[in-house]
Amino acid sequence: MKRYIALDVLRGLTVAMMILVNNPGSWSKIFPPLRHAAWDGCTPCDLVFPFFLFCVGVSMAFSLAKYTSVTREASWKILKRGVLLYLTGLLLTAYPFYPARMNHDMTLWQNYAHWLGNLRLTGILSRIAMCYVLGSFLALWLRSGKKIMCAVGVLCTLHVGLLLLFAGPEGAFSLEGNFGRAFDNAIFGESHVYHGYRNAAGQVVPFDPEGLFGALTGTCTVLLGYLIGRLIRSSEGRQYELVSKIYTWAAVSLAGSMILSIWIPINKSLWSASYVFYVGGWAMLVLAFLIYLIDIKGVEKPFFPFKALGMNPLAMFAFSGILATSLSRFLKWNSAAVFGANEWTSLLYAVLFVLVHLALAVFLYKKKIFIKL
Repeated sequence: MKRYIALDVLRGLTVAMMILVNNPGSWSKIFPPLRHAAWDGCTPCDLVFPFFLFCVGVSMAFSLAKYTSVTREASWKILKRGVLLYLTGLLLTAYPFYPARMNHDMTLWQNYAHWLGNLRLTGILSRIAMCYVLGSFLALWLRSGKKIMCAVGVLCTLHVGLLLLFAGPEGAFSLEGNFGRAFDNAIFGESHVYHGYRNAAGQVVPFDPEGLFGALTGTCTVLLGYLIGRLIRSSEGRQYELVSKIYTWAAVSLAGSMILSIWIPINKSLWSASYVFYVGGWAMLVLAFLIYLIDIKGVEKPFFPFKALGMNPLAMFAFSGILATSLSRFLKWNSAAVFGANEWTSLLYAVLFVLVHLALAVFLYKKKIFIKL
């Protein structure tokens, strides 16, 4: 089976963008396209994470190809990878494994107990883990493309139905009223979820955009990628036809998202049904373009660093988190003090941060070191 370089490049470009948007020189000085939408809507920044989930789904079509059903071997492989992804994410959140600030009115063990009692239990890697596991089992169980697409419809309907049932049309898609917030807070506890959202009054609202409830529709993004991966596998030797089909499905997905958005807002934080098809359509468009440009026309050389990054995506993403935390916690690094605090210098620092990881990825690639979970 021909290896499509475009998929490695898309994965690498996505990880590069994830590192870029997560490491600005100043969080208060960021160009609007590199910020997440405050709630409803979708900026270029909001496309980055779902692109990675889409790539996970495409890769699944190849990694699970030897299994024809949910066997014990397949189940063990899926669950082991899911647990490793989740634990890696939890370790990254906990790093460097001690409280950032010590309360001198408490003992060391009281400080640690307070830190553990407020440790966030979810994040990007946990969302990938949950969606990978559920998506893999559904793909192997259903097998048929039509059944898998029906599963996408069922999961999206369940997601919307619970939102509406819990809070009605007025509060279903709101920050404070949505079912996902209540569900995740009940499962994990308010102290263990994300505290970065604020309501109109400026009060902190505990809500996790990478929680368990959103994994229902996050899995749909994985399954859309899986279906495109199956299409790639079945189109051996017919590359122009493949690109045409992916473009067609992209147009259908984007059109569907626009229709759904009349009733269901495009919202990354909720990972709404309209958002699933919106980002899925864009991911298909970009992948089709890269297949045409790289695998058909042979324009590969300019994309080599991203190909290298795409061969070690999770390792590079994890390293970026460790490096950023280490610079902040151990070296007290303040990029704004060095580069200045405006949007351009903030972006410059983020680009330099990405270039460091691209250089490391190229080094690992040339040494044939590929770190897998």
